Amino acid sequence: MIEPESNDRGVSIAITHVLTLGITTVLIAGLLISAGSLLESQTDRSAQQSLETIGERLSGEISRVDRLATEDGTTELTVDHPSMVASNRYTITLLDNETCAEEPLLTDATNCMRLSAQSADVDVYVPVTAPVDDGSSVSGGTIRIVHDGDKVRLERDR
Repeated sequence: MIEPESNDRGVSIAITHVLTLGITTVLIAGLLISAGSLLESQTDRSAQQSLETIGERLSGEISRVDRLATEDGTTELTVDHPSMVASNRYTITLLDNETCAEEPLLTDATNCMRLSAQSADVDVYVPVTAPVDDGSSVSGGTIRIVHDGDKVRLERDR
C-alpha cells in the first residue's frame, strides 16, 4: 500500500513571500534613515558655509564704518544680508576680546562676532577689528551698523 505524501510546497511559497517582504522592508527603512542623516549633515554644512560668508562680509562692513567714524558723531550704515540660511533663522552677536579668547582659532586681542543658526547646531566665529559693544545682537536680514564715536553696535533696521 502506498502512503500519501505530505505536501509542503504551498507552505514554502507563503514563507518565501513573507521573508521577501520582511527583507525589503528592512532595506528600505535603512535607506530612509541613512538618507535622513545625510540630508541633516548637508544642511549643517550649508548653514556653516553661509554663516561664514555672511560673517566675513559683515566684518568688512563693520571695519568700513569704523574707518569712517569720528569721535564726536554717530556713523551708520544699513546693510542687507539673507534673513535665513539653510531654512534656519540666525542671530549675530558682537563679542569682546575676552569672550572671543575662548575660541581656539581667534587670538587674545581680537573682538569677534558669533553667528548662530537657530535650528541647526552651527556656531561660526568671525574676527572683527573694530571696538564692539559686547553683547549687541540682531537677527539676520537688514541690519544697521552704528558707530557712536566709541564702539560699534548692531541694530535691527526698522
